[in-house]
Amino acid sequence: MSNNRKFNPSYWHNPGTRPLNALTLGQVIDLAVEKWGDKEAVVSLYQGQRITFREARDKADHVAAGLLQLGLNPGDRLAIWGPNSIEWYICRLAAARGGFIAVQLDPAYQAPQLMFALNKAEVKAIVSSEFYKTNSCYEILRTVIPELDSCPESGVKLQAAKVPTLEALILMGDKQYRGAYRLSDIMTSAQPKFLQKIKDLQTLIQPDEGCSIQFSSGTTGTAKGVLLSHHSVVNTIHLLFSDETKGLDNKVTATTQFCHVSGCQGVIFSGLGSGNTCLIPAPVFEPRIMLETIIQEKCRTVLGTPALFVDMVAAAREHGLKPTSLQVAMCGGAPCSLKLIEDVKTVLNVHNFVLGYGMTEALGIFVPALDGPKDHTFVGRVAPHTEVKVVDKEGRMVPMGTPGELCVRGYSRMLGYWNDEEKTREFMGRDGWAKTGDEFVLEEGGWGRIVGRIKDVIIRIGDKVFPAEMEDFFMEHPDVMEVEVFGVPDPRVGEEICVYLRLRDGAILTEDDIRNYCKDKIPEYRVPRYIRFVKNFERTVVGKVQKFRLLEQLKKELGLPD
Repeated sequence: MSNNRKFNPSYWHNPGTRPLNALTLGQVIDLAVEKWGDKEAVVSLYQGQRITFREARDKADHVAAGLLQLGLNPGDRLAIWGPNSIEWYICRLAAARGGFIAVQLDPAYQAPQLMFALNKAEVKAIVSSEFYKTNSCYEILRTVIPELDSCPESGVKLQAAKVPTLEALILMGDKQYRGAYRLSDIMTSAQPKFLQKIKDLQTLIQPDEGCSIQFSSGTTGTAKGVLLSHHSVVNTIHLLFSDETKGLDNKVTATTQFCHVSGCQGVIFSGLGSGNTCLIPAPVFEPRIMLETIIQEKCRTVLGTPALFVDMVAAAREHGLKPTSLQVAMCGGAPCSLKLIEDVKTVLNVHNFVLGYGMTEALGIFVPALDGPKDHTFVGRVAPHTEVKVVDKEGRMVPMGTPGELCVRGYSRMLGYWNDEEKTREFMGRDGWAKTGDEFVLEEGGWGRIVGRIKDVIIRIGDKVFPAEMEDFFMEHPDVMEVEVFGVPDPRVGEEICVYLRLRDGAILTEDDIRNYCKDKIPEYRVPRYIRFVKNFERTVVGKVQKFRLLEQLKKELGLPD
């Protein structure tokens, strides 16, 4: 509870009503089979496959056993690279069963990013899709591993000069590639003694051991490998996702890729923890296909980011699609406008639109709650078994209800950035408090309201301008579909405001139209100096817009120094 002294600091601890558990992900899979063995665990519409919980464990155990035969050991890093698929799902379960640390790679990586991630995580084997959109994954791999060209037709132990730890390449498809194993062959080659070893491992793998590495760069900065433990992932699905999505007839889908926390923890593992069926509409997010799948499969829960919900609303209007089964839309990853919430509820016919807040480094921090404040800037209540505080620049707690940087401490926090002690220390101190970099307001009752990113605050002649507030303002314009606001360095005023606008189909606006819209509605110092229009925003794999890319583009256009 909060402190009731005269100075009421921004601190809240939710002790929870259910204890944390000491299970591993492999044990969660066993429990899922015991409870829901013959129920569909995963359905891939585009692949035409439906697999039960029992079948999923069996396939995963065979993959894990085959990997042991190749020379992998518990604790080794197994990279999974490709878009959403049955194979991705099975490989992620296989990593859990074999005690391998799953390195969940962005399928959009090109050769430089792929080589960086493989080396940073010291990956021993990689399971790759054949294609991501129009990209041949194998051709990208040939750039990273040129030795493939001199390998025999079937798989071999690799000796890759650019990635010296990498010993095995495994492709998900049926085609045989030079130097690569086929996933199907790995699965069918599993020997009984290695299958027994996988079963034995379920009592040997420890909850505090690492289970995954996810590269997190957000919208700014260099990629960092976030190491999560079995304990943090298992208890996140136990305490957070399962409550909102539980139901034996529930089907859940995500607009994001499985390599992201919302796709992996929010759909794959929460499904294992609550008996929900994971739906895969398509390899990548296609709003119309997503809606058609929700309607066809009577999906009750959808997870996504604001930008991807924007696209779903637009597709629903364009194609006349209106789901009737959706009970819950869970949104996170970025601030959400009130207009978008209203659109999702009415256009997508969603009964409950709930906001949550977490990060790759700390998973669930604030959990969705239907009884909370109706202000759309609130992102729920402090999660069970979690402490939060809001501090000023000197690290001192500010009064309750006052903006500051959100810090968090609890079970869901990462073990650290892989092979990067310096960045780990920057993120969390010896006292266990992790700095999120987000501007927050904490209210009585443990409710949190996000203001924006600390680094995103625009300071113009001493005045603070929060991009999230400006984005809400422009989203009220009837012709505006999506907005991104950020600061541009200026030698006279410190920073000027820039707005990038994506308009609704058929809408035409000029810069003067936007300035006239601002007149008499906001202070003059908040009227953007730079106004740009885009047909579409370039997005990350989870639908986020990288503002630093827009800033780089604008600086180049204006001839400003980097």
